[in-house]
This record gives sequence, structure tokens and C-alpha cells, in this order.
Amino acid sequence: MRIRYCLAALSLVGGTALTTLSAPAAMAAACTDIDVVAARGTFEPGTLGAIVGDPVYSALQRKLTGKSLSSYKVNYPADLSLTSAAQGNSDLVNHVRSQAASCPNQRFILVGYSQGANVVDNSIGISSAGAVVGSPIVATIPAALEPRVAAVLLFGNPIRAIGKSVTGTYQSRTIDFCADGDPICENGGDDVLAHLGYTANAGTAADFAATRV
Repeated sequence: MRIRYCLAALSLVGGTALTTLSAPAAMAAACTDIDVVAARGTFEPGTLGAIVGDPVYSALQRKLTGKSLSSYKVNYPADLSLTSAAQGNSDLVNHVRSQAASCPNQRFILVGYSQGANVVDNSIGISSAGAVVGSPIVATIPAALEPRVAAVLLFGNPIRAIGKSVTGTYQSRTIDFCADGDPICENGGDDVLAHLGYTANAGTAADFAATRV
């Protein structure tokens, strides 16, 4: 019940105050130095996501002044349907494969918030099946492209509530924020509003990414 209430609260907030946030224009298919691929949370508004994607992209633009950046909003429903995260998983991997083929020198920063974190988890080979709004893996970034993923930035990651985390190849390149009491990523968490506060971590996430590009 707490999880459903949290997702409903996100939808409500997304329709009001969050829509007033300014969002950077997203670009895709440009051969920039870094392509920021962002998967928004359930019902989250904004260009890349008002709570996480947009603030993180803006923070990266300020931090990575010597690099050219583009962005891509993962195309998926971001709703409560059983196939939502799987659709995002497929779209993210397809985008990275296409960009990598078109732009041989381009690197990637993957950003995922809430259900979007499930999308990123699956895409790097960590199944979100069993997590809230999760799904089995349907596609993974090819091993040959793994070195081109510079950083993975996750927020309110649902797999943490079932005792999982990013391990293996991407572990050292991943920062995974879970606010105290956030019921989406903390087993037993009871602070619904904690799930809506990750904008505050945008600068820290950009600092982390800057050390890996």
C-alpha cells in the first residue's frame, strides 16, 4: 500500500509543482563527447524527468565544461503496466547501440530514477524482476560497448528494496542514491516524500560522473 501511495503521490506532484521546473532541451543523434541517456520515474513529467533527469543533465553541463553533451529521453510508458520497464530496457539498449555505431568516439552516462532505475539495471545486466515496477531483462548493452559507458547514476532504485544492487562490470562506475525511509528502495521505508527529493543529489551525481569521463 505504501508503494502504491508513493507512486500515486509522484503522479499528483508531477501534475502540479514539478511542471514549473525549467527543463533543458533534449538532443539525440548528435556526435557529442557524452550522450546522457535518462530513464524517468513512474509518471514523472519533464524533458528528461523533472525530479532527476533534468537537474542531473543541467548539473553535468555545469560540471563537464570541457565536453560536449547531448541527451536522450528513454522512450517508454513509465506507467504501472507489467511491460513498462521492459519497453524502456529495450529502447535504452537500442539507442546506445545505434549511437555507438553512428558516433565511434561517443561515451555514455546512464541515468535512472525509480522505475527508470529498473530500466537501467536491466540494460546493464542486473535484473529488476521482483522489484516494484520491475521486469525481467529483455536486452543488455553489448560487452563490446561496456567501456563506453562512463557512469551509471541511479536514484530511488527499486532493486535495493529486494536486497540487490549493481555488481560486476559496472559496479565501480555506479552511484546509487537511496534516501532514508524511501519505500521504493528501502525495505520497510515509510517516508513517501523521501522518494521525491532526489533533485538534491544532482550535483553529487555530476561530481561522481566527472571523475569517470
